[in-house]
Parts: sequence; structure tokens; C-alpha cells
Amino acid sequence: MLKVEFHTHTGDDPIDSIPHSTLDLIDRAADLGYDALAITLHEKQLDLRRFEAHAADRGVVLIPGVERTIEGRHVLLLNFRRGADEVLTFADLARLKSRERGLVIAPHPFFPHSTCLGADLERHADLFDAVERNAMYTRAVDFNRRAERWAAAHGKPVVGNGDVHRLRQLGTTYSLVDAAPDANAICEAVMAGRVQVESRPLSCVDAALILSALLFGIETGLGVRDTGRACPKRGALAPSIGGWPISNGDISQS
Repeated sequence: MLKVEFHTHTGDDPIDSIPHSTLDLIDRAADLGYDALAITLHEKQLDLRRFEAHAADRGVVLIPGVERTIEGRHVLLLNFRRGADEVLTFADLARLKSRERGLVIAPHPFFPHSTCLGADLERHADLFDAVERNAMYTRAVDFNRRAERWAAAHGKPVVGNGDVHRLRQLGTTYSLVDAAPDANAICEAVMAGRVQVESRPLSCVDAALILSALLFGIETGLGVRDTGRACPKRGALAPSIGGWPISNGDISQS
């Protein structure tokens, strides 16, 4: 089984301000035992050729991808050879899938923000190959539960993703994929359902530290600590997840 992260951002992102470089991300993923990593900048598919040798030296397979805004909703498009960063509509996505083989993931589909898929996931269910369990949750506040119910009802696999905007987000939620260490094989395995999610909730403290880093640039260290006591109230964290502007990497909106 390969340890895989399918949703990350780096300093090459054209939309969000990310403090770590692509090389930093590869190194941190390698240190945490990841076997494969998809780099999914907003609106731009990064040319990975200049990073492949370094990643190979660290034992990490790179998967090309992009987090594309499609009719105002965020969608992860992975391992398409061409055309992924030109998709504007769900009709465009259908045409892309008809001519190219790739993996389409619904990221944080029911988080409380207009850029999340919401009802559009149901309207375009046939276009999605998998649904994301997002790492940004606590025991008391978990917007992933509806997504997992939807996936079960529609026979879609669930993948665990960090939606990484800060390196400290790596490691609490990830995917284990039964595949050879190759981008094509990994994506095919997910579509075939040979994937399981490893996930643990954030403590209130860690969730607050991550949000502080994302929203205000307050950095307090690299790794997320072990989870502690759950948040006492759902409402204590929910406004912070859904109510901030899209810039600077708000986890619910990216």
C-alpha cells in the first residue's frame, strides 16, 4: 500500500500565498513516509519535470494535477495529459473525460462556502471518480460526514487529503492506495476503489494554529501535535472555517 496525498499547494500557486516551495513539500512528504504526492495549484497545472529527479531521489512519485474552478466550484483534476487547466464548465469537464484518462476528485464538497461543490456534486455525479475526506476537522466539527454518506450512496471511493497550504497540515489525513508506484497506476487504483483513508481529527488547539497560519500568517512550528480534547461546541470553529475570504488559503475554500 502506498501512502499518498492528492491535494497540495506550494509557492508556485498563482492564487494563494504559500510559504513553502515545491521542493520543501517534496522533502517534508518524504520525511513523513509518503510514496506519492499530487501538486494541485489553483487554476494552474505545474510542470513537474524539473522536480521529478529530486522527488525520485526522495522516493516520492509526483502526480500532475490542478484545483480548477469550474462554474464557481473547486474540482481536483489529476493526471490528465493536457487540457485540465482549460476547463471552465462541467460540459468542458465531460469533454475532457471523454478524450483523456484522468482522476476527478470532489474536494471538501460540503464545507460551508460557495466555492465548494454542494448540490453540484449531485447534479454532476457521473463526472466524479472519488470524494475527499479533508483533514481540516475536529471531533466536534466535521463537514466530511455528508460527503462520506454521499460517496457510499453513489458507490464512489473516498480519499484522504490534507489540502496542504502549510507543511504542518501533512500527516493527519491521507490515502493508502493498493498500486504500483506510478501516477497512472495510482489513479487507476483509486477509480477501482483500491484505496483506504487514514485519518485522525485535529485538536482544537491544532485547528486554531492552522487557521492562524492560513489566515494571518502566524507560524508556530512545523508539525501538528497529537489530538487532544475535542472542541466543546460545533459553533466555536464553524464560523472560522466558512466565513473568511477566499485569499490566503482558507482550508474550506481552497
